[in-house]
Amino acid sequence: MERGDRQPLVRKSGSSYRTFPESAARRLDKEYLRSLHNKRLYLAVFAAVLGNFSFGFALVYPSPDRGCPGGCPAHTAPLHAPQSVFTLGAAAGGLSTMLLNDFLGRKLSIMFSAVPSALGYALLAGAQGLWMLLLGRVLTGYAGGVTSASIPVYISEISHPGVRGMLGACPQIMAVLGSLVLYALGKYLPGLVLDWRWLAVAGEVPVLAMVLLLCFMPNSPRFLLSQGKEEEALGSLCWLRGEDTDYAREYEQIKDSVRKQSRRVSCAELKDPFLYKPILIAGGMRFLQQLSGVTCILVYLQPIFKKTSVILKPEYDAALVGLVRLSAVAIAAVSMDKAGRKILLFVSAGVMLVSNLTMGLYIHFLPAPHNGTVANTTLVSSANLPAEPTNYITLIPLLATMFFIMGYAMGWGPITWLLMSEILPLKARGVASGLCVVVSWLTAFTLTQFFLPVVNAFGLEVPFLFFAVISAGNILFTGCCVPETKGRSLEQIEAFFRTGRRSFLR
Repeated sequence: MERGDRQPLVRKSGSSYRTFPESAARRLDKEYLRSLHNKRLYLAVFAAVLGNFSFGFALVYPSPDRGCPGGCPAHTAPLHAPQSVFTLGAAAGGLSTMLLNDFLGRKLSIMFSAVPSALGYALLAGAQGLWMLLLGRVLTGYAGGVTSASIPVYISEISHPGVRGMLGACPQIMAVLGSLVLYALGKYLPGLVLDWRWLAVAGEVPVLAMVLLLCFMPNSPRFLLSQGKEEEALGSLCWLRGEDTDYAREYEQIKDSVRKQSRRVSCAELKDPFLYKPILIAGGMRFLQQLSGVTCILVYLQPIFKKTSVILKPEYDAALVGLVRLSAVAIAAVSMDKAGRKILLFVSAGVMLVSNLTMGLYIHFLPAPHNGTVANTTLVSSANLPAEPTNYITLIPLLATMFFIMGYAMGWGPITWLLMSEILPLKARGVASGLCVVVSWLTAFTLTQFFLPVVNAFGLEVPFLFFAVISAGNILFTGCCVPETKGRSLEQIEAFFRTGRRSFLR
C-alpha cells in the first residue's frame, strides 16, 4: 500500500478519538512511541537550539572583556554599559515574533534571527565607538528574543510526547553551554590585544551553523497544516517519525485538531477559556519566573558575593554558576518525562524559597565582624574591595546562591519555556509565545533597574526576602493553575482546555 493510501488507525467521533476502547488506544500509543526513529528528530532539534547557544553566548558577552575602542583602559569595562539595552532588544524581538511565528513559520522565524544576530556580532567586532556597541547589543538581544519565542514552539510541535520533555529542556542546556563557552574563550584568549573583538567573531560560528543546518530541516507539521499545506505536513511528519512507522494515525489526530480551529484569533474568541486560560498561565509563569530574582542574582553575582564576604575569585563565579546550572538542567531533562512537570516545579520553587530565605536572613543577622568594611558601601562599589580573611560562615551565602541556581535550573528555568509551548493553543501559539517573551524580558529589565536602588536604600536582605515571597507564590501558582502535561500530545492538552475534562490529561 502506498504511503498516501494508508488509512489512519482511528476515526474521529465528536471531540475525541473513540474507535478503540481507551485502554486499547493507550496500548497503541505506547507501541507507536516505541516504534519511532528519533535520530532525525534529534538532528532537527539540535539545528534549532544552536540559536539558544548563540543567545547564551550573547547574553554574557560583556563579562570577559579586556579592552575597548579607542584604547580606553580595560578596567572601565566598556561593554557593561550597554547590558541593559540587550534586554530591551530581547523584548522587541519577542514583540516582533508575535507576527513572525505565524507569518514566516517557526523554522523560518528561527532562521530570520540569524540576520540581526550576525549583523550585531559584526558591529561588536568592528566597533569604533559606543554607538556601535549599543547597536550591536540591541541587535543580538533582538535575535535572542526571536529565538526565545520561536525555538520552544518549534521543538514542541515536531516532538512526540515520549521525548518532548527532554527535548524541551535542550534550549536551556544550549544557552548555558553558550555562556560557558564564552567564559572559556574569554579566559584562555588573554594574549590577544583586543580579544573581545575575536569573541564577537566567534559568536558568528553557531549562527551560521544554525542557518546551514535548518535549511535541510522540515517545518512544523502543525504549522503547515494550519496553512493548508497538507501534503507538505504529511511529508514533514514522515521525515521526523520514519517511513516505516504508523505516522498516519498521528497525522490524522493533528489534522483533526487543526480543522477545529479557525485561522485567526478574533477579539470575541479571547473571552473563550480555551484561549485565555492557557495564555494567562503561560504569561503568569514567565512573570513569576523573572520575579523570583534569577536575572538580578546572575547580573550582580560578584558584588553580592563580595557584600556577603564570600571568598571566591571573580573569574570562578561564572564558571561555578554555569556548571551548577548545566547539571541541574540535565537532571530536569532526564526526569521531566518520568517524574512530570509539576513535581519538578514544586521542588524547584521550594528550593528557591529556602535559598532566598536563607540568604535574606543571613544578610539581616550578619555578625558585625563579617559586615566589616562593606557595611556602608553600595553593592557595586563593594565588588572592588579587597577580600576579607576566610571564614567558614561565608559558605552559607555561597551554598544558598548555588542551591538557588540549581533549584531554578531544574524547574522554573526550563519548564516554563516548555509549558509555554505545550499549553498554548495552535491558533494563538505564535502570537502568545511572543507575548510571553515580551512579559519575561520587560519584567527582567524592570527588576534589574530597581534592584540596586532598593539595595542601596533598604539593604541587600530586602530583595532576597521579596524573592522568597515570590517563590512561595510560585508553589501556590503551580498547585492551583498549572496542568500536568507529561505523556500527553499537544492535541490532548488542547482538548483539556477546550472541554475542561481532566480525563484528557490522565
